[in-house]
Amino acid sequence: MEKYVLAIDQGTTSTRAILFDRDQKVVKTAQKEITNFFPHPGWVEQDANEIWLSTLSVISQLFDGGQFKPEQVISIGITNQRETTVIWDRKTGLPVYHAIVWQSRQTSDIVNKLKEDGYEPLIKEKTGLVLDPYFSASKIKWIRDNVAGVKDNPDLLFGTIDCFLLWKFTCGEVHATDVTNASRTLLFNIHTLDWDEELLKLFDIPRSMLPEIKDTSGVFGNIDPRHFFNHTCPISALVGDQQAALFGESCFEKSNVKNTYGTGGFILVNTGDKEVISKYGLLSTVAWKIGEEVKYALEGSIFVSGSLIQWLRDQMQFIPTAADSEELASSVEDSGGVIIVPAFTGLGAPYWNDRCKGSILGITRGTNKAHIARAAIEAMAYQSKDLIMVMEKDINEKIPYIKVDGGASANKLLVQFQSDILEIPVVRPLQPEATALGAARLAGLATGFYKREDFKDDQAESYEPQMDHEEVEKRYAKWQDAVEATLKF
Repeated sequence: MEKYVLAIDQGTTSTRAILFDRDQKVVKTAQKEITNFFPHPGWVEQDANEIWLSTLSVISQLFDGGQFKPEQVISIGITNQRETTVIWDRKTGLPVYHAIVWQSRQTSDIVNKLKEDGYEPLIKEKTGLVLDPYFSASKIKWIRDNVAGVKDNPDLLFGTIDCFLLWKFTCGEVHATDVTNASRTLLFNIHTLDWDEELLKLFDIPRSMLPEIKDTSGVFGNIDPRHFFNHTCPISALVGDQQAALFGESCFEKSNVKNTYGTGGFILVNTGDKEVISKYGLLSTVAWKIGEEVKYALEGSIFVSGSLIQWLRDQMQFIPTAADSEELASSVEDSGGVIIVPAFTGLGAPYWNDRCKGSILGITRGTNKAHIARAAIEAMAYQSKDLIMVMEKDINEKIPYIKVDGGASANKLLVQFQSDILEIPVVRPLQPEATALGAARLAGLATGFYKREDFKDDQAESYEPQMDHEEVEKRYAKWQDAVEATLKF
């Protein structure tokens, strides 16, 4: 009987389940969208119970029809949207409030007070992160301070989505996370690889709420048969989605770079076995821990990337599906001078401004929706260039090429423009499921299904820069002017 690894990819807009065979090929995929709530401007929340039920749903879809059976699954890997915060009652299993999504800015007042009190340098030195609402700590504090009955309840647990799903899958037996997710909380000391008592005190968070921190690849526990059609298997990897993509893209060597176009945009460079504290607003994070091997990465985080295309689809109704954006944008030669700065929830790296609002500049009477669509695609590439330029300064190296993944990497117009504006080759693997593949690889490693030597670069397409250098400089200067104007709003 053929054996498979099951990867659960729980993202910001959907939950997916993917079966990988021994050759790391996708044999079946199931997907279910989840709801995002926007109760106030800048707030983004989700229903953690809906996330849990969507996960059960996509697993059920995989085995619908009988072609594949649960007993064929040798292990499970979970990869997830990272900083999104859930607090639940260990007795009831029910969340006490909506999950606060990584994009949400509702904790800005908490963060700004800590900045005013001078804590930012301490936090950056300990965590490798900037002090921003993006991360989990201020979200935990917000729920504890604002939801009735929470602060005095000793039975409450905190977790990022990986942790919550693990707890549910094991029926409350295991409350754990891995180093990659822990490193995104603002409570994790990147040097000691443990929760930091000084930071817990600063955010007024009891350690008893926090999960145990484990290796990225290793057996966390077994899925309860009640959730897996009367069968069980080990859950043997938890990993944040961007670190999973780095592993899935085979960026195992120092200075390897990947760029994921997801709901947000994320560029990671492998910095080897040493953490690098950025001077330019990038984040130092744990890439993975496998036994004694610990790898670190520098990361640039873009809050709005693929979700900009969703905005064109859902709010503006320019296109029926996200995939139609390429055809619409390709119907014009350029953006007609239109520039979009998608600061819907502020701007992430390297600006870290949570107060500015999005802008569309350069509109004329001749502007149409095709120009807007093209400007949206170009904005994704411009934001990546912002990060690559400061990343090269931090690592003191010229990045020779980047690998891309994520749903929007299927957009050839985007990938070619990315190469043009960076003036370096952009490599797109033919296996598009880099995030899920990373989780599957890490889960398979822990159970012996895969060996490290199995992980090689897949076949890929390479896009070479075609734009004249002077044109690149001119366009990028206009982008920078647009960002400067946006930061004033």
